[in-house]
Amino acid sequence: MKQKQIGGNHYIKHKIQVWDIVDEYNLDFYEGNILKYLLRYKDKNGVEDLKKMQHYLEKLIERESKK
Repeated sequence: MKQKQIGGNHYIKHKIQVWDIVDEYNLDFYEGNILKYLLRYKDKNGVEDLKKMQHYLEKLIERESKK
C-alpha cells in the first residue's frame, strides 16, 4: 500500500507507521493513542502531545485499576 498522510509529515517520514504497530500488538484505543502521541510529539505539538498522551495514560490506568 502506498504511504500517504493527510496534513504534515510527522508519520510518513518514518519507515514504520504507528497504525502498523497498533495492529501488530493489537492495541486498543487508549493504548494506540498513547503510542501515537509519544511517537509524534517531537515533530508536531511538543509538550501538548505529551499532555494528551498523559491524559490517555491516566484513563488507561483508571480502567486497568478496576480489573
